[in-house]
This record gives sequence, structure tokens and C-alpha cells, in this order.
Amino acid sequence: MPFTLSHPFKAKADAEGKTTSSPPQTQEVAIEDDADDESLLASLTTEKGKRIPCEPEGIVDGLTAHSWPSWKKSTVLTVVAVCQTSMNFNAAIYSNAIDGINEHFGVSDAHMGRDPSLNTGMFAFLVPYAFGCELWAPWSEELGRHWVMQISLLCVNLSIVMCATANTFPQMIAGRVLGGLSSAGGSVTLGMVADMFHPKDQQPPVAWASLWSCLGAVVGGICGGPLQQYTNWRMIFYVQLAFGTFAQLLQLSVSRETRATCLLDREAIRRRQATGEEIYGRTEITSFWERLEPKHMVKTFARPFTMLFTEPIVLCLSLLSGFADALVFMFFESYGLVFAQWSFTPTDIRLVLLSLAGAYWITYAGYFPMFARHRRLRSKGNELAPETRLSLLCFVVWALPLGLLGSAFAGTSSWGGMVFCTFLIGMANWAIYFATIDYMVEAYGSYSASATGGNGFARDFLAGLCVLYTKPMFKALGIRNTFLVLFAASFFLCIPVVVFYRWGHVVRQKSRFAQKIKAQRARDERVAELIVARRAKKAATESSSTVATEASEKEARWPSITEPAPATGATVVETMV
Repeated sequence: MPFTLSHPFKAKADAEGKTTSSPPQTQEVAIEDDADDESLLASLTTEKGKRIPCEPEGIVDGLTAHSWPSWKKSTVLTVVAVCQTSMNFNAAIYSNAIDGINEHFGVSDAHMGRDPSLNTGMFAFLVPYAFGCELWAPWSEELGRHWVMQISLLCVNLSIVMCATANTFPQMIAGRVLGGLSSAGGSVTLGMVADMFHPKDQQPPVAWASLWSCLGAVVGGICGGPLQQYTNWRMIFYVQLAFGTFAQLLQLSVSRETRATCLLDREAIRRRQATGEEIYGRTEITSFWERLEPKHMVKTFARPFTMLFTEPIVLCLSLLSGFADALVFMFFESYGLVFAQWSFTPTDIRLVLLSLAGAYWITYAGYFPMFARHRRLRSKGNELAPETRLSLLCFVVWALPLGLLGSAFAGTSSWGGMVFCTFLIGMANWAIYFATIDYMVEAYGSYSASATGGNGFARDFLAGLCVLYTKPMFKALGIRNTFLVLFAASFFLCIPVVVFYRWGHVVRQKSRFAQKIKAQRARDERVAELIVARRAKKAATESSSTVATEASEKEARWPSITEPAPATGATVVETMV
């Protein structure tokens, strides 16, 4: 994972630092000390009359996660991959427990329960999961990523224990609902990525996190087949618990806090204790209990929903990703019906998902030439519009309708053809998820957890709704006709991708919060320049003062021994002994 690019603020600071170490007469530092700059610095470094460290200052000083060494960032990204896999593993492997749950509790279908109108089973997990993505994201922005993620993983593991030890079907459903609400999803982990990488450098790590988010469901499906065939349904939950516990312990012991505000709070406390400097962190000025006031809590909880319904970027890309995921979910729900024609066992069916895993890995690798091209263009001084991140998707997305069309004919004639169609659909599924997430992380920066929460909400909510009608639809229309309907829907779904690529700048201009983040970044760049220039000027002044002082001290230690020249005509008498 070669994610080692540096933050431009820090690079500029390093360059200035090297300059100021040279003799002062070789460098003149210019700085605009106007009233606007003074008020700008004061607004960012002062709150409620107290001195606080601001994020640009932290980046310049190397105090935020942007400045971490590559090995530390790679370690956190590995933990992100494990957590992503664990959460989606739980969602996918439940399907393999359904037959055992039906038999044990005497229900007709554990997807839906005795009554199709009841929101149970898969529906009871996926729909709360959609809300879980939105509920956990804003608190990670307020209180920090590390402990919010830790609490989420703990609650998920408790919900698995409820399901594994359930004595009644309602108790099982309660555990599923708790598990869905407790799952922070990719919103918090993607926020961690945004904390560590500048938008210009974030594409490879975002791709990495997106890859394991999708692979988690595949791993769950592949492991679930043998567990369903050779063990009982409770063992499936115990396997989930073992994986979830491992992920929680790994996150607790290896991962570190990445949120800039939390890291700067710690630095303020350290400096105050070490030097007595009157500097305070934001959480000290606005305490934890103040954040729990009803008004503040409502505002915090509402942030991701507000962004989903008022930010055109979040709404458009979330709906695109959500409907695509719903179509893919329906495709995979058909596996039991389609592969039963060739007498596939649960293990055989799940091994078909290996083609899906291969599609994810190959598409992931296929994006790296685009990443390299973007870096080359930026290195030449070109500013790339966010829509360039969708350029490759405009081609890959058409694999979705092509795969569904192929399934309409291969679904009743060739299981090998279905495997190939699975590969095509997997390519499109990962590309849609990654491209939409990448665009939103770039647009919303440190608030990308709330923004990407909308993406997770749409994907999980629409997938949960698919549980209501997927099997009835396949039974009513048949395999071929159902796939043809899905093909038509996916074809029209691909058109907005091209439209957004062409006219996305119009959507961005109407997204007020995204424009606010853009202005905030420009302000932070200006503040970083001011801080670097001020420190360079101060270092140059101190260096000149030091040189003058040393010269005076040398003069005092070694006074001149040269005698005045004798007057004209004077006689010089030499005495010799």
C-alpha cells in the first residue's frame, strides 16, 4: 500500500524550515501583515477568549494524522480493512443460517418471518444498518474516531451473542436490529482515511477501504457455505463473534485516534503541562457534557440526514450507489434458485463468489493507472476537477447491464455463463461504490463520515427493501424475465453517471456545505502560509540578532592590539637589550 504522499502544508513548512536554516542575508521573507490576516488568525486560534491550536497550525507542526509516517498510516489502513470486512461479513453470512433458523423456530422464512408484512430477518438487519451508518458518523466527528468505533464494535458483538443464544424468534430479531443499529459501517472508517490523507492523495487509500467493504460480503458468503452444510446455525453466529472480537481487539490495541481536533486537544494539554503555556483544546472549552445538551445532540444527529436531503452531491451519488447495490443484491438473492437447476450444494454456490472476489481485486488494480495519471497532471501544476474521478466509471459502469443481460440467457442454460456474468457485475459494483465514495470524501473532507453515511444509508436501506419483493418477483416472472427487468433498470441507471461526469460542476455549485468546505480549505491554506511565513521571519530575525550578539561578545573578549600610527616626523627609539 504505497500511500506515502505528504500534505502540501507540511511540505511547504519543511521547505521554509530549510530556507531559514541558511544565513539570514540570503533570504528575504515577505509577509502581508494586514488587518484581514490578523483577524483571520485570531478567529482560528482564539475561542471564548482562550488560545487554541488550529488545524493548519497542527499540520504545519506535524501534529495531525496527515504527518504520520507511511508505516503508521498503513497500519491504520490494515485495521480499517479488518473492521470493514467484519461488519459486512456479519451482514452476508446470516443468509446461510436461515434454513437452520426456520427449522429450529418453526418459521416459514427467516428472511421475513411468519408474516411477510413483518420487518424481520435480513430486513431487520439491513434497514437498521442503514440508520446505523448515519447515527455513528457525526459522533465520530465530534468525539473522535477511535472510541466511537470501539463502542460500535462492542455493541455489534453483544448483538451477535443475543442471536447465538436466542431461545425465541423475536429474541433473534431483536439481536439483528441491535446489530444493524450498532454497525458504524464504512462512514467512520472512511472518515479515518480523510483524516490521514489530503484530498489530492486520498484515492489509493479510499480504494483500499472500499475494496474490503465489498470483499467482506464475499468472505461471509464463501465461509457461510461450508458452515451451513456441515454445522448448525448457532455455529454461524459463533464464527461471527470470533471474527468480531478479533476485529475489536485489533482496533483497540493497534489503531490510533486520527481526528485532528482530538490530536490537537492532546497537544494543547501537553504544552500547558510542559511549558505552562495558556493554550486549550476545543473539547476543554466546549466540554463533553455541553455536547450532550439536547439542542446540540439533535443538531449532531441530524447532520448526516440534512446532508443527504439538502446536499445535491450526497443525494445524487447516494441514490446512484444505492439503486446499483439494490440491483446487485437482487442478483445475488437469485443464486439459490438459479444454481439449484444444476444441483449445486450450499458450498458450491458460495464458491461461485470467488469470481466476484476476483472482479473486485482486478477492478481495484485497474484504477491505479488512473491514479498515477492524476498525480502526473497535478505535479505539472494542473488543477483537476472532482469529476475526473468519475472518468473510468463512465466505462466500467456498463458492465452492470451487460452482466444482467447475459444472466437472462445464461441463467437457464449455463452455470459457467452465470459465473462470468457475476464477474462483470462485480466489476461495476465495486467501481460504482468506490467512485461515488471517492468523490464525496474529496468534496467534504473531515465531514466525509456524515456525507458517506448517506451513501451507506441508501445502499443498505434499498437492499433491505429488496428482501420484500426479490423472491416473489423471481417466482412470478421467472428467471429470464426478471433478469431482463433488472437489465432495463440498470441501463437507465448508467445514464446519470455520464450526466454527472459532464455536468457535476453544476451540482457542486448548488451544494452549499461542499462550497463551505472548499472555502474552508482555501482559508486553511492561507493560514498555513501566514504561519510558515511568520515563523520564517521570526527565525531570520533571531538569527541576525544572534550573529550581532556573537560579534559583540567576540570583540569584548579579544580587544584590538594595534597601536596608533606615529605622528609625522616623530623619532622612533628602539631599545635593545
